[in-house]
Amino acid sequence: MTKLAEQACEACSSDAPKVTADEQQALLAQLPEWSLIEREGEQQLQRVYKLKTFAEAQAFTNQVGDLAESENHHPAILLEYGKVTVRWWTHKIGGLHRNDFIMASRTEELFQQR
Repeated sequence: MTKLAEQACEACSSDAPKVTADEQQALLAQLPEWSLIEREGEQQLQRVYKLKTFAEAQAFTNQVGDLAESENHHPAILLEYGKVTVRWWTHKIGGLHRNDFIMASRTEELFQQR
């Protein structure tokens, strides 16, 4: 089975299917530090990363931003002193798509490579 981070994101239209509850649980099992949250009626993936300094947090934020831009899939990112909160969801469908789990996995890899 291909690692989640190595899978390709697919172009997503407004009628793309959201992942089912069973799919969510199976995919989330591969992302132990991530949690499912609901904001404004939409399910999202969220993880808070702890870093030592603002500069480290800013550098990581920039890496996540570059990743997002490369896939044209953009998260919400909150940068704070020593902390970065990342939330992935698919705006077009108002919830979670497989792409969000792929991007969360790639975000994990970026953090591990620092």
